[in-house]
Amino acid sequence: MQDEKSRAASWFRQLRDDIVAAFEELEDSHDSGPMAGAAPGRFDVSETKRASDDNSDAGGGLMSVMRGGRVFEKVGVNVSEVYGSLGAQAQKAMAARGVPGMEDDPRFWASGISLVAHMQNPHVPAVHMNTRMFWTPGAWWFGGGSDLNPCIEYDEDTAHFHATQKAHLDPHGTDHYPHLKKWADEYFYIPHRHRARGVGGIFMDDQNSGDWEADFALTQDIGRAFLKAYVPLVEKRRGQNWSDADKETQLVHRGLYAEYNLVYDRGTKFGLATGHDADAVLMSLPPVAKWT
Repeated sequence: MQDEKSRAASWFRQLRDDIVAAFEELEDSHDSGPMAGAAPGRFDVSETKRASDDNSDAGGGLMSVMRGGRVFEKVGVNVSEVYGSLGAQAQKAMAARGVPGMEDDPRFWASGISLVAHMQNPHVPAVHMNTRMFWTPGAWWFGGGSDLNPCIEYDEDTAHFHATQKAHLDPHGTDHYPHLKKWADEYFYIPHRHRARGVGGIFMDDQNSGDWEADFALTQDIGRAFLKAYVPLVEKRRGQNWSDADKETQLVHRGLYAEYNLVYDRGTKFGLATGHDADAVLMSLPPVAKWT
């Protein structure tokens, strides 16, 4: 499985590089409309390190964050490769999900990419994407997806986002898109608000068909779909003028996003429970938000 781990980690890093380049190009090409006169944003890149209880190396990653751009108000694109032994609480959580042998051998390895973008223009939707691979001696699986979080909804934008994902999933089997769309609708629902946090997308977890190559290929196409699904929406909306009321709507919607990530998001809980860099784990939080 070592070769498979290396290939997965390399893919997540390549996807990160592609996205960072595409987002900086969006900053460079924004030459008309609101904030076009500001300086184009750039990513600040820093390494993250993780240590085991005995201070031995437990992996880390690369945190890339752009703040105060003329298109992106805050966007983070993180990759990580971490390993070690799960603590008692995490072992219990894995066992509850059906992972065998955690009590006898709690070793784990995980790698993935995680992205959240909060935009300057309220007409440009916020977005989330992640894909990952997780391994223990008793099981391995892939997970991830992407979902769109507009504060001002446009039906044609939602349709484009979903159609692009469907087009990338259908070659792997036409049952994938409806299944993963339904999963996203359920996963990104906020019970205490009785609503979804956005307009959905696709989501999967615990993906292990028994064919690693097939599952890796599916995960790669989830990643490949992202820029094609999202960049055209940014290009279409970034030049629109916005009002104070539009900005207020955006800030309140960001509060909804923060509530979900802090209360329900599985990745946030896992990252904090396993000792990963807290700034990297909480990168998803918006720079400014409101609650009414």
